[in-house]
This record gives sequence, C-alpha cells and structure tokens, in this order.
Amino acid sequence: MEIKRAKYSGFCFGVDKAVKTAFELDYDGKVYTWGELIHNQKVIDELGKKGIKAIDDIGILKEGDCVIIRAHGIGKKIYEDLNSLNVTILDATCPYVKRIHEIVKKEHEDGNQIIIAGNPEHPEVIGINGWCEGKALIVADEKDAEALPASDKKAVVVAQTTFKRAKYEDICEVLKKKFAFVIKFDTICNATVQRQSEAESLSREVDLMIVIGGKNSSNTQKLYEICKENCSQTYLIENADELPPFDKNVRRVGITAGASTPEMVIKEVFFHMEDMMNGHEGEMDFSKALEMTFTELRTNEIIKGKIIGYNNNDVFVDIGYKADGLIPMEEFLDDPDFDPERDLKDGKEIEALVVKINDGEGNVVLSKKKVDSIRGFEMVKEAFKNNTPIEVVIKEIVKGGAVADFKGVRIFIPASQISDRYVKDLEPYKDKKVKLLITEMANKRRIVGSCRAIIEKEKAQKAEEFWNGVEDGKEYTGTVKSLTKFGAFVDLGGVDGLVHVSELSWKKVDDPSSILSVGDVVTVRVTSFDKEKKKISLSYRKMEDNPWYNIENRYTVGDVVTGTVLRMVPFGVFVELEEGVEGLVHISQISNVRIGRPEEVLTVGQKIEMKIMDINVDLKKISLSIKEVNPLDPEQEEKPAEVEASQDEPTEHAEEMTNTIGDIINEKKD
Repeated sequence: MEIKRAKYSGFCFGVDKAVKTAFELDYDGKVYTWGELIHNQKVIDELGKKGIKAIDDIGILKEGDCVIIRAHGIGKKIYEDLNSLNVTILDATCPYVKRIHEIVKKEHEDGNQIIIAGNPEHPEVIGINGWCEGKALIVADEKDAEALPASDKKAVVVAQTTFKRAKYEDICEVLKKKFAFVIKFDTICNATVQRQSEAESLSREVDLMIVIGGKNSSNTQKLYEICKENCSQTYLIENADELPPFDKNVRRVGITAGASTPEMVIKEVFFHMEDMMNGHEGEMDFSKALEMTFTELRTNEIIKGKIIGYNNNDVFVDIGYKADGLIPMEEFLDDPDFDPERDLKDGKEIEALVVKINDGEGNVVLSKKKVDSIRGFEMVKEAFKNNTPIEVVIKEIVKGGAVADFKGVRIFIPASQISDRYVKDLEPYKDKKVKLLITEMANKRRIVGSCRAIIEKEKAQKAEEFWNGVEDGKEYTGTVKSLTKFGAFVDLGGVDGLVHVSELSWKKVDDPSSILSVGDVVTVRVTSFDKEKKKISLSYRKMEDNPWYNIENRYTVGDVVTGTVLRMVPFGVFVELEEGVEGLVHISQISNVRIGRPEEVLTVGQKIEMKIMDINVDLKKISLSIKEVNPLDPEQEEKPAEVEASQDEPTEHAEEMTNTIGDIINEKKD
C-alpha cells in the first residue's frame, strides 16, 4: 500500500506560531489561552498537562497572569479589558488576521460600512467584528447578501481567512448591486487555497483518503467535503486512534490535514498506518512523535528553511525545529529593488546561518546576510578568476572612489574607474546598481573593481554594431548627452551624434534647452554620416510635425482662405495661413489698381481673405490672390470706416471729414 501525503497539510503559519508560543513558554505564574488555542483535543490535553487552560471569561484573570491570544485573534475591547487587568499578553494572532483587523479599524473610522464574509460564530469573525464596534454585517453566503437592504453607503468587504474564494467572489457580486460603492479586500489566506486545491487533486488519485483535524475545525470540514466529492472512502479523524480498518483492495491512501493539525499528530497517523501495513499495530508516544519532527541545530551552521511570514521587524522561517527562525528585516533592506510581497512569499526557500539557538524568547536567530557574504565571496573569487562581470550596489562614497556591496562583500572602485569619463562628483552614484570587473583581489579586505573596463568594452561592441548597420533615414533611440548653442549631442549607445539646432523643430529655435534637456530619451533620425570621420548628423524633427506634411489634403487651388499679414516686401506680401505655413500675394494680385507698395493698402497683422492660385509642395510655395476675392482700392482703404457718414443722412461733420481725407490722399500722391 502506497501512502501519499499532501504537501500543503497541517499547521498554517498562524497556528504554528501560536502552538510554539504556548509549548515553549516558561512563565512563573498562571497561563491561559483566550479560547481553545487549536481545534485538536490531543494538543489541548498536552497544554493542560503544562498547566495551560483555555478561558473565555475575563473575570477569572488576576494581575500577573499570562494570556496567550490564539491565531484567530480577538476584538479591540478584549485587548483593552486585558490591559486594564495588568496581565501579561502574548499575542499569537496570525499576521494575516492582524491585517484584516487593521483594515476594518481604519475603514470603520472613515465611516464606511464593514461587511465580513464568513461564519458569524467563528472566533476569527467575532474578533474581526470587534474592531468595528460589532457593527459589521456578516454574510455566510449569497442568500445572506441578498437579504441585506440597499444602501447608498460605501461598503468595505473582507473575508474570513479560511473562506472559500469562489463563494467570496459570488457574495461580492451580489453586494455590488446592494451598495452604491463596494471595495473588496483579498484577505483569504493563500495557504488555505493551496491546501484545498491540493486535497482536491490528491483525492482523485487515491482509493482512500484520510483527513486529519478537529471535528469543529471549519477549514478541516471543508477539506473533508472536497475530498468526499472525489473519493467515496474519505474519513475525518482527529488522531491515529480513529483510523479505520483498511480494505485489502486499497492500494493508494492519501493524507491531508487541516490548518489546526500539528505535525506530530500527522506523523503519528502516518507511522501508525505504516505499522498497520506491516501487520503490527503499536501506539507511538505523543512526545516521541513531537521530537521526531524537530531538527538538531548548531551555532554557525548554514541551514535551509521556508519563509512562513514577516512583519516590520523580522522574517519568520520554518526550519523544521521546535522554534521558528527569525531573520532581521533590515538584512533585506540593503537591496534597492527589494519587494517584500515578491521576495518574501510564503513557502519560498531561503538559506541562513544560525547565529543563536535561543534569543531568550525561544526563537532561533538567523542571518541571511552572513550566508550571502560567504556565498558572495566565493562568487567574487570565481568572477575574478574567469574575468566575468558582476552587478553591485554602491553603498558609500569615500576618498578616492566608492565602496560597493556584492552580497555582503565590500569592493572598492577607484574614482577613475567608475566611468569612462572624468566624474567630479560621485555622490549621484550612491545606492545605484552598476556592473564591474574584479581587477584586484588580494584578500577579503582588499578587492578592487572597475566599471570603466566594462563600459569601454560595451561601447566598443555597440559602436561596431552601429556602424555596421547605420543608414540614412534610420531611426534610433538615444539619450541627450550635452547641449550647446548649435544643437544637442545624443548618445546612441557607444556612438554620439549631433542634432543641429535647425533639426530640433520645424519652428525657429534660439536655445536648444527650450526643446531638450540632458538625460532625455529621444527618437532621432540619421540625416547623414561619415564612417571614416565617425561623424553622424541627426534630426529630432518628425515628418508628421512638419506643417507642410500632407498640406495638399488641407488646401486646394481655388479655395478662398483667410490669413494674417506677416511681412511686406517690394514685390508683395507674405501671409500666414496657419502656424508654419506661409503664402505669397504678389503685388499684382493685391488690387485691380496699380499700387507702388503693399503698405499702401495693407498693414502687418491684418486679417484678409485670399484665393489660392497655385500650390507647389516640393518648393513649399503657395501663391495667393486678394483681388480675386476682394480687390483693394488705395482710396477706399485710406478711408477709415468709423468716420464715414451715412449717405442717407449727411452731416456737417461728415462733409468736413471727407475734405480732410481728400487732402491727405492728394498729399500722398504728390
């Protein structure tokens, strides 16, 4: 008979922490747990032998007593009541549950309606509700959600950590129809999802399924239901004593366990089953099974473990020992790219050095940094030997250069080797990642690196690739390296090119800094190049930004257009049709009457209507005519409209004004 155990079975991080806190506690006084620490009678009995009892009545406590808060957590008021009694509190609330408490407290204080998806009688749900003054709406399924009255309030929804994800999604869909605005927080523990998913898969592969856990454990019951759907011979047991007799035809047996089932109970069941297979049954001592789950540790030993959680101060690691390992969070913060959600995922394997087996509170102190330093030095030696580059983080700027860190190994970079050009101020390099080659390695304290060697090598390779593929009109992405009065130099990756000031914009540019800044990433086009002289001319102007681009689609010969007089010349006047597009009205096209200068009838800034006579896109020329639309008469144009008198009602003032205008025109003609 083959026994297959689910990988994700037994204690979750929160329960594991709570149980270890209780079993490792050495307290001179009475110790209690607030409610049953775990849904497993054997563990409760063992705790009882240590004098630890479960209570739910605060009146039993006296000053100096110790209370262990179980993984399910408690409400805010109970915390306040415990503190008022001056008792010692050991808070073993699961960090994932703590997160829900914080969410609920904040959102409730902001005036939002809290909704909890879960079992209203479960201690975790009761504890969560205690952080919003017991005013949460608790829904166990879609029917409960449907029964809620419609509201214009903002609803904030959280779920019991062991709640079924699909059911949670369905509930939230109903709530969206009930409330004006719904914010859903994903608070379901990933360990629960993994455990249920694996149990479902395993139960399809075996002939008989054993689910180990407390009969009153909600997550264990859920595992049992899932397995029962796929395997008719599924049994829920609390310990090895409840194992059923196996049929001869059973060849494969699967084992899974609820989040509140300790490893020693699983081991006890496993070994008992092996005894049954071998034909002799025997009862294994509980304490012996407990000890078999522990690993021996030695100070300065390098061990491997799995991350099971973290807070602001420590990262918790399961090292297969009777106590968790703790790595100070500060050891991870040196990496500027460190992301706790990505790098500290539950179940991720990590290597660390044992610093202290007991920190005074029963925890094992570990150091990732010291292991990194050991491994890092080995990698630096290998890089030096093979002349391969490594990536480092510059941590300090010192006299004569900088000090970089590579996995705990200090590497000195001389100022002349930090770049391929002279750098006066090295401070901007601090906390930056750079690549370097190890150029000198006398010992652990004398390691020298060079970024320049890599930069020059990479530039040479890029330059060769560039010159082999460069073509007129080809576009490149580069970085603005420097600005001058006559243009901008752009680094194309090992090669610098010049964008002349005339190629920065279709408009006239007086100062290149008005268009670009040093460090800008730009797309440029090659206009010309000389491989022998290693010179490249570039353009930053885009064809689609050219005001003459597709101009034939906007203007047609014969169109009547309106423009603004820009400037006068002896042979005519230049008129702006739109920004960047000018046309010429020849002097012969201004009036039907011969005029000597355009100024006689036009002024700069004047708006006029014209007819398009010809368009030459290649030469960027547009010929216009005013007289084809409204020929200008010098005498008419000299007469200010605002002083013209009505022909129907001539006045004495109008007659005087007409004479004055006539005199002015005669003077101009003379």
